[in-house]
Amino acid sequence: FGVIRGGDRPKPAFWLFSCLGSALVAGFAATQGVSASPVGDMLMLGAIILCGLGYAEGATLSRKLGGWQVISWALVLSLPVMLALTLITMPPSLEPVGKAAWIGLAYVSLFSMLIGFVFWYRGLAQGGIAAVGQLQLLQPFFGLGLAAVLLHEQVSPAMIAVTAAVVLCVVGAKRYAR
Repeated sequence: FGVIRGGDRPKPAFWLFSCLGSALVAGFAATQGVSASPVGDMLMLGAIILCGLGYAEGATLSRKLGGWQVISWALVLSLPVMLALTLITMPPSLEPVGKAAWIGLAYVSLFSMLIGFVFWYRGLAQGGIAAVGQLQLLQPFFGLGLAAVLLHEQVSPAMIAVTAAVVLCVVGAKRYAR
């Protein structure tokens, strides 16, 4: 989508590193167990495609408007749909929702969604959508790392090896992105 919407024109080596990194992430995920829901897998694939388009569109708009304006408009435009969905799916009572859940919602809303996207869109716009977008390949491994540190999950040598290979692919893709 960085090529289609953002006008990026990466070199052929970029595509090699990008596809190899994506294949490593997908292959690693596939070896972690059989999915219980092919429908869920297809919905996840659809979400990944739509998010890629959204990132590219947001970055393209950020070149003209700025990151905070883009995410602010995105929130304003999505408000009617999100409000309707909230009212439809809202439980009868919010009493069982604890303080930690409200703090978590506030944190995700403010930092991950609002402030985080301001910087993400700015980075995509300045560094090139295709090049900076490669950083998304590292996200599953950061999640694994945080799970190891915070939840004491076991990190296998295979996780470390695939992470190292993906980091090399991201570096290679970044180098040949322009």
